[in-house]
Amino acid sequence: MAENGGSEVTPAPESPGKVRKTVSVDATPSVDEPEPAESEEVTGDEITAEDVEDVNCLELDFNHRQLKEIKNLEPLKCIERLYMRWNLLKKIENLSTLVTLRELELYDNQLTVIENLDCLVNLEILDLSFNRITRICGLENLTKLEKLFLCSNKIQKIENINHLKNLQYLELGDNKLRTIENLEGLSSLTSLFLGKNKITKVQNLECLPQLEVLSLQSNRLTKLESLETLTKLEQFYVSENGIKEIEGLEANLELTTLDLASNKINQIKNVDHLPKLEEFWLNDNEVADWNCVEKLTANKQLVTVYLERNPLSKDAAYRRKVMLTLPWLQQLDATMCRRE
Repeated sequence: MAENGGSEVTPAPESPGKVRKTVSVDATPSVDEPEPAESEEVTGDEITAEDVEDVNCLELDFNHRQLKEIKNLEPLKCIERLYMRWNLLKKIENLSTLVTLRELELYDNQLTVIENLDCLVNLEILDLSFNRITRICGLENLTKLEKLFLCSNKIQKIENINHLKNLQYLELGDNKLRTIENLEGLSSLTSLFLGKNKITKVQNLECLPQLEVLSLQSNRLTKLESLETLTKLEQFYVSENGIKEIEGLEANLELTTLDLASNKINQIKNVDHLPKLEEFWLNDNEVADWNCVEKLTANKQLVTVYLERNPLSKDAAYRRKVMLTLPWLQQLDATMCRRE
């Protein structure tokens, strides 16, 4: 299974400044098979006795089968991984006998409700991305869940997950969220993806002491704040917002990746205290002062810096100046640094 249920992939390089990103707010469903027009009636396939002939199998793949129903799986006694991506399923059903199931993928179907999962008490990975789900519910018995993928749905509120004490990875990118809330109890969470929503404020993260990766790309943020308790944070993605100033990172000394691309920042500051910083992405901002680049001389672990499409990058000697200021740099923008 892909690490992010199809949503943590390297996006297509819309511009050179995007080549570097590995956090997924813009992932799209597979286009291997064109979807039928609304007026077309699709003849769905179905799961047959032959499909489940080996009752002791550990894994079954029903991807791209145009399934309209989940059924006829009762003979399976040991199944641990069930893949049903890219189908026509409208309802989660007939899974109650699959108590050994550890991983369930229902990515890119037509589901609207999370339901009928109560018996899957051993489930560790659940992927419901790219569906039509409007509410998080029906997870009450899934206390062993470690990874939950719900990106690209129509969810308006984070709720009903406080009991998931073992959850390490939560993907809610590309939904309709406006507020970061109701994360209490997720003490094991290390990765949180909330990109491409409508979030206006960084808040309510103090209950996530183990968080290492935080993605808030493509939201409506204007200020970096409420990050002081995230002392283990290593990767912070907050590109494509309305942030005007680099601030609030005093306690985030473990940061190795800081993505502030496509904001409204005009100065590089408040990063010289980050000794482990390796990736610094500030392309598509408003930095014009060359003295700002010198602020990065304290970050001796820097490997990659993106500054393209800032006013200072229009200087004909832009690359040479940056490389002279930061001689240890290995990559500037999308190009490796070559030195004589």
